[in-house]
Amino acid sequence: MALVADSLVGVVAAGIDLWYAAFVDRIIADVTSVTDEEIDTADLVYGLSGIVETVAYLAAVVGFLVWLFRVRANAEILAPDGHRRSRPWLILGWIVPIVSLWFPKQIVDDIWDASVRSWTPRKGLLHAWWAAWLIGAWVSNVAARVLFNAEEAEALAAAARFDVVSIALMLVAAVLAILVVLRISGEQEKRRTETTPVLHPGAPAPTGWA
Repeated sequence: MALVADSLVGVVAAGIDLWYAAFVDRIIADVTSVTDEEIDTADLVYGLSGIVETVAYLAAVVGFLVWLFRVRANAEILAPDGHRRSRPWLILGWIVPIVSLWFPKQIVDDIWDASVRSWTPRKGLLHAWWAAWLIGAWVSNVAARVLFNAEEAEALAAAARFDVVSIALMLVAAVLAILVVLRISGEQEKRRTETTPVLHPGAPAPTGWA
């Protein structure tokens, strides 16, 4: 699962952040204690970790969106009139300013309502996931700006440590997202198996479910 892979990459990236910050501290304390080769290697490792982290994040985004389209298609079968946003908003909702603060949550809420059978569906998991996502995304944006504007060694070390905070918050959001995915997918699978008739050998499989 892309979200799991992204989480694992985030843990490794956080470790590299702390290692790089400690290395910069060595330079600040005594620049003669490190060689130019060590500095080049540290910068290369730190830069590559950022690239790998970005690639893993983009893969997780694509994987999540693919899942979102599939469960939305299933939810439309279960509740054709229970969705406040049209399908294009499954992507646009994440990138259009302002509405991105609540449109994606509304979309997942509606999918949850259509999929989870309960008179009073508990949405604490959804609320926790969305709050963690909003906070983590904001802190990640701040961390990226701090790193981009860092010029002095002290600022670089501080930016690397602050990035650990953003990674930790995004890890929380990723874990909660995984739980949301498992819950909705599990509920839809239950509904699918309960409504799928027993087929005779050679009979075509029913269509409609993503």
